[in-house]
Amino acid sequence: MSQTPSIAGAWHRPMVARFSDEEHRSATALELFFDLCFVAAVAQAAVAFEHELAEGHIGQGVLGYVLVFFAIWWAWMNFTWFASAYDTDDVAYRLLTLVQITGALIMAAGAAEALQYRDFTVITWGYVVMRLAMVSQWLRAAHSDPDRRTTCLRYAAGIFVVQLGWVGRLFLPDDGGLVVFGILVLAELAVPVWAERAAITTWHPHHIAERYGLFTLIVLGESIIAATAAVRTALDDDASLGDVATLVVGGVLTVFALWWLYFAQNAPGRLTGLRSALLWGYGHYAVFASAAAVGAGLALNVAHTTGHGHLTDHAVAAAYTIPVAVYITVVWLLHHRASEVRRATDIVHPLVVLAVLAATFAPAPVLVTGILATLLIAATLVLGARAAAAARHA
Repeated sequence: MSQTPSIAGAWHRPMVARFSDEEHRSATALELFFDLCFVAAVAQAAVAFEHELAEGHIGQGVLGYVLVFFAIWWAWMNFTWFASAYDTDDVAYRLLTLVQITGALIMAAGAAEALQYRDFTVITWGYVVMRLAMVSQWLRAAHSDPDRRTTCLRYAAGIFVVQLGWVGRLFLPDDGGLVVFGILVLAELAVPVWAERAAITTWHPHHIAERYGLFTLIVLGESIIAATAAVRTALDDDASLGDVATLVVGGVLTVFALWWLYFAQNAPGRLTGLRSALLWGYGHYAVFASAAAVGAGLALNVAHTTGHGHLTDHAVAAAYTIPVAVYITVVWLLHHRASEVRRATDIVHPLVVLAVLAATFAPAPVLVTGILATLLIAATLVLGARAAAAARHA
């Protein structure tokens, strides 16, 4: 039996599974609110990342960003997939989601401290708050959905045990904390694989694709906001508009092309089973992290034009070109299988990625990157149209 939440909500509904082929399944207002609150954590991580790079702490900044962003992405992803299968929209569900939002805000407050000083105390507690709320949700689902009770209990038990590990990690010496972090990350990633083997939850392919697309939009939008703030700061420091004009044009072209690239694909068509869903979900860590890093890299390049920071010209350019290259590569891989790479339209993306990386050493690298990303979209449109015409006449 399945149910569709009403707009008004209710005091209590049994948390039974929704149909995976339910018509008109779209993101709810609560999910959109959840995403907006989560972007606060993304923004704080990106700002702290930019600060670390500007100070010349490249290794520490990249490592800290990778670790912090995992916590943000993983907590968001688990809520998203759970909600796709078990969104009852009753009072208990909304209150537990509010607890998760509170955890996200705690994570946002601790993101800079974790990234700059490797102090994960605040962000860990915010993360644990979110994950324990998910344990409660899975226990509710286990009570109301006997067909998938084992799956739900596995999720609840697995998440709870790993949270004990995260809290215990806080008491470890610094030299052992990174190794344990890696072990706990692997444990987190293993929980869905283990749980779903009992019985696959009824996540909705179109709903999942929409949720990921919406969060990609928000993260790309945050990149624009970060760059806008950087330009405003540069102008306040008496930089001329001509000094930042190429950065603005290049940044706008890049973000627009990244948006186009992501939404030019048939995402629901790739979500055909557990394996494809895991690859899709896990692969978006790199999509989200690189999209947010694009904004940090653009802001860093703007600051560099006014003489701020301790990086060389090439290092500052790489802070922008590398995230763009990662984003294009991962989006391309998520939408293609190895057996499908046999046409010109399938190899243009890797060629553009190489060109973007080479733009690190070009004059005006941000503008060159924006032009290359735009040419990628134009090339795929032209080659796609030719392939379609050839198929019609075949």
